[in-house]
Amino acid sequence: MKRRTLFATAAAFALTLGSAAFAQDVLRIGVEGAYKPFSYKNADGTLAGFDIDIANALCAQMQRKCELVEQEWDGMIPALKAKKFDAIVASMSITEERKRQIDFSDKYYQTPARLVAKKDAGFEGTPEGLAGKRIGVQRGATHQCYAEKMFPGAEIVLYGTQEEVFRDLALGRIDAELSDSLIAQESFLSTPDGADYAFLGGDHLDVECYGEGVGIAVRKGDTELREALNAAITAIREDGTYAKINDTYFPFDIYGARPASN
Repeated sequence: MKRRTLFATAAAFALTLGSAAFAQDVLRIGVEGAYKPFSYKNADGTLAGFDIDIANALCAQMQRKCELVEQEWDGMIPALKAKKFDAIVASMSITEERKRQIDFSDKYYQTPARLVAKKDAGFEGTPEGLAGKRIGVQRGATHQCYAEKMFPGAEIVLYGTQEEVFRDLALGRIDAELSDSLIAQESFLSTPDGADYAFLGGDHLDVECYGEGVGIAVRKGDTELREALNAAITAIREDGTYAKINDTYFPFDIYGARPASN
């Protein structure tokens, strides 16, 4: 009886170790699902988009199983810190403010921000032109930082999702919106709702607000995972996986260059 008890205990301990090892093979990734074409839901509820494909490609490269965890944008960093997931792949810009709370991988893409307004808006995309106007941005996004910094005379209207920003622009509730240029083109300007709208002014690249590109967020001090992600980003760039994913969504390489400081 004693031998059987010892054997059972040893077997249970081995099973526990095996389960722990398997759990470590699962990489929980925080995603938003409301930022087309980077992250969105198909009609059947499945997640799709550039970020989703990149997350799965990185997991495959690292030989880890991806578990995608949906999270609203406002709660992304708190949820990461609370260990709801292990990393964030949700078009999060690498900024100094965020680096005080979390760590980032190297960038995996970088595109400029731009303003969108009515084609016949009658004002320019300058601090003077937007004085007294209502500019819509997603709450907690880098665009909020930039809009508040560059357009102090405007009323900055905050929204929970980028979809809500575009909706209110189309309804005339705001005069302009500021977002990623690709998001604006793919999710609004190329749709019927955006037919009477156009980009207002040129590109906006600002290191203070927009950082050094878009990276993958991990918890502070999680150096092993950060370095594994860096190696995986390099690998999928070199073996053509990144280009294949990129070309599924965009007509040019969105990896981008480092912005000039201003």
